Amino acid sequence: MPATLTRQTLKELLAVKQTPCLSLFQPTHRSFPEREQDPIRYKHLVRQLEDALKAQGYGDTTELLKPFKALVDSVDFWNFNRDGLAIFGAPGYFQIFRLPRPVPELAVANDRMHVKPLLRIAQSSDRYQILAVTLEAITLYEGNRDGISEVQLVEGVPKTIQDALGHDLTEKTQSGFPQGYSRASERGDSMQLEAGGAGRQAEVDRDRERFFREIDRAVLEHYSRPSGLPLILAGLPEHQAVFRRLTHNEHLLPTGIENDPSLMKPDQLREKSWAVMQPVYLKRLSGFIDQYGESHGQGLATDQIEEIGHSIVEGRVATLLVEAERAIPGQTDPSQGKAMPASEQSANTPDLLDELTVWAFEHGGDVVVVPKERMPTQTGVAALYRY
Repeated sequence: MPATLTRQTLKELLAVKQTPCLSLFQPTHRSFPEREQDPIRYKHLVRQLEDALKAQGYGDTTELLKPFKALVDSVDFWNFNRDGLAIFGAPGYFQIFRLPRPVPELAVANDRMHVKPLLRIAQSSDRYQILAVTLEAITLYEGNRDGISEVQLVEGVPKTIQDALGHDLTEKTQSGFPQGYSRASERGDSMQLEAGGAGRQAEVDRDRERFFREIDRAVLEHYSRPSGLPLILAGLPEHQAVFRRLTHNEHLLPTGIENDPSLMKPDQLREKSWAVMQPVYLKRLSGFIDQYGESHGQGLATDQIEEIGHSIVEGRVATLLVEAERAIPGQTDPSQGKAMPASEQSANTPDLLDELTVWAFEHGGDVVVVPKERMPTQTGVAALYRY
């Protein structure tokens, strides 16, 4: 099953020491007939990996490439495309990420994983999740300003009320408790409430609360805390009220989508969710931009690339702002924090912004990808210092 893109999964990728490390990136398509070309392009990229391994002197690569090649003819795999695909392999290691944004086609065989495109996506400020709740089931989505995709829930996250409550779920034919008695009959009241009365309604309400508690716990544990993404609740107003009273999820936004999500088309859900998320996104970006202006005046921020490189490896950079979609070719040396723009470039010349992003991540700094129109500097990068 594809992994969730989080800081922890990125750290795990960077920690892989077995060589060779294989990294494959590919834009993919959600709908037919565009997605028909995706496995063909993928097969071509796998062949590039194989050629790169041979050129580097590796002998038998059958086992190393076996999991890559197994996906070529997997109909189920290609039926669940998002906008991009990233696959990583090494001896004894294989991991897949489905991405919410397109990535350039790339096949790299090296002594470490090529994670830069993932870092840019993972640190984008417009990502969020949607928890769509009804009385019967839930659906989790992840998205950004451009689109949303359903998240395939991991084991341990109940999809339906039956999954969550099992045999403790009140039967539809009984009047109250699982034993078949209503509260009134247990008290010996002369006027008992039959099926559909207040006794049964109390049990339905109790089941709903238990279901929502289980969902809240599982989503928080498996998705919200690992990803750190804002969570938007979609559900009827009465369900919103109950869920918000019970939740412990600190990532849940105070504003939700007060509609029955089962009756909404994906485009409607995306439109309404972005209307909720956009003010949060803009406020967060404004906070970083304001902080940069204040810190720069105090000598605690800079936009000079070479200075930023040295500061990152010294552990001084708390937050790195990187301009989205921009590339600056240059020369780098991570051991010395050297990052200098290059007057000449070739196909192998590294992108300084990608290099600085990786360095900041490895040294414990936060990275925020900022749209060009909101970037506070002209150099494509800005650093906020710890001291």
